[in-house]
Amino acid sequence: MKAITENMFIKNYKRMWPYIKPFWVRAALTVILAIPVGMLDAVIAWAIKPFTDGIMTENPIFPAWLLPIVIVSFTTIQGALTYIVGYLNSWVGGKITNLLKADLFKKLLTFETEFFTSKNSGDILVKFSGNADTACAGLLSNVKSFVQKFFTSISLIFVLFYNSWQLALVCVTILLCAFLPMISLKKRITPVLNESMKVGAYLTTKYTETYAGNKTIISYNLEQYQNHRYLTVLHETFDLGMKLFKRTQWLTPVIHIVLSFGIALALWFGSYLISHGQLTTGGFVSFLTSLILLYTPIKALSGDYNSMMRSFWAIEQVFDVLDSEPTIKDSPNAIEMPKTHKQIKFNDVSFNYLPDVPVLKDVNLTVNKGETIAIVGNSGGGKTTLVNLLPRFYDVSGGSITVDGTDIRDFTLYSLRQNIAVVFQDNFLFEGTIRENIMLGNEDATEEEVKRATKLAYLDEFLKTLKHGLDTKIGERGIMLSGGQRQRVAIARAFLKNAPILVLDEATSALDNKSEAVVQKAIENLMHDKTVFVIAHRLSTIRNATKIIVVNDGQIVESGSHEELLKLECGAYKTLYEMQFKTKEEKK
Repeated sequence: MKAITENMFIKNYKRMWPYIKPFWVRAALTVILAIPVGMLDAVIAWAIKPFTDGIMTENPIFPAWLLPIVIVSFTTIQGALTYIVGYLNSWVGGKITNLLKADLFKKLLTFETEFFTSKNSGDILVKFSGNADTACAGLLSNVKSFVQKFFTSISLIFVLFYNSWQLALVCVTILLCAFLPMISLKKRITPVLNESMKVGAYLTTKYTETYAGNKTIISYNLEQYQNHRYLTVLHETFDLGMKLFKRTQWLTPVIHIVLSFGIALALWFGSYLISHGQLTTGGFVSFLTSLILLYTPIKALSGDYNSMMRSFWAIEQVFDVLDSEPTIKDSPNAIEMPKTHKQIKFNDVSFNYLPDVPVLKDVNLTVNKGETIAIVGNSGGGKTTLVNLLPRFYDVSGGSITVDGTDIRDFTLYSLRQNIAVVFQDNFLFEGTIRENIMLGNEDATEEEVKRATKLAYLDEFLKTLKHGLDTKIGERGIMLSGGQRQRVAIARAFLKNAPILVLDEATSALDNKSEAVVQKAIENLMHDKTVFVIAHRLSTIRNATKIIVVNDGQIVESGSHEELLKLECGAYKTLYEMQFKTKEEKK
């Protein structure tokens, strides 16, 4: 038991101390007030002996009405203190939970793209929110409960020895035996808790999938399919719950049985002591009251211990996350990236998501300031991966990317990404207003700058049709806007960022012809005076690019202007171009 205390209590509370420290006064008060709450049980039990011996005589010392008044008075005080302790416990616990969640969320924001693509949404919610609730819910409660029950036990044991040291020795020995089964509990429940976390995360994912994929579920009549998957996980959750129950709840009846021996021995041995004049009737009643009051919290201790194990397990999970480090981070001597550049170079760049499965192979590319580089090729050839390496969504597996001779890994992540604006095929918009989403590009932008950005993004005419204009709420993920409108909001956001390097990742490929035409005009405004990397599915949008590169199977197979590449017989670009435009041109 000493080893358990050392390894669990001290270790976990040391880790949690920085979060407790700002509220330590209230936390300490919670613990201090728990002491009299526990001791008041013993006061009532102790008072029974003199009262019983004082009234069960021919000449009573105390009036019969005194004991009920004493009991009600002490119980009232105890109830008031219990409420205060409970309030303080909830207040401090809530504050600690918020601090812990804030740090976990801050940590979450440091992880690279690969971290998110390798985990499901449920796993993220459990690790970065659910475990914090579990950890903090039992943190102060465990201390408060331990202190309260410790002082209750010490006080009651004192009353036991005060009434009869012989009976006390027997009952305390049996009491110690009741603790023995708890020693192996942690090892028994940890694997089940780990499994439960995974299944619980997967269960949350099912809700997220149903929310995000509701149109697909409806259009393909997948209600029964999705329900079956959910029920499978639900049954697995139930089975794990029962497994955890079987591994923990046996402790309660075992403790009950052990403690029943103590009460039985106390009744037998107490009767013997009374018959031999070694114990008074009042002393025996007081002893039994103390013993029952002592055994009651001990019986409940198994539930408290299970809760404590869950809390400590969650604390360990939380700090495993907080102690982890993202693979993509600032180097120790990282420098600020200049706001201007002359040349960007890809030097023998290779990359793979999985070991021994190359996605890019020895890519070499030089891009001068102000040039527009269009990247085309077959699906899955590595186009998006190539541009994702520039803002370090991923790090190269081999080679390097340099800006004016400096490896981008030597720049701070913040300054590197501040110099790059990205417009994706499916841009993410946050819940809020159009203005809030646009100003994410520059939170200090003036009203004039915001209006200019919306005008250059061809968003101003659309805004005039809205009652609240820029302050129109767009719903979660911009669900109230069309695809073209979302793209133009993203382009306006990029205008405000005003980064010297621009990445366009198939920004118009998901739009209809009418929307594409408007968005393309906005993109042309955005590209002005910038170094641009544009991934294009529709080749009509890249004819004026400074250079077009064709990426197939992770390699640059062709490079040149539109006209130069069309002159290559059986060239990859020419083949792609003819597939898209030959039929159209023949009709003309």
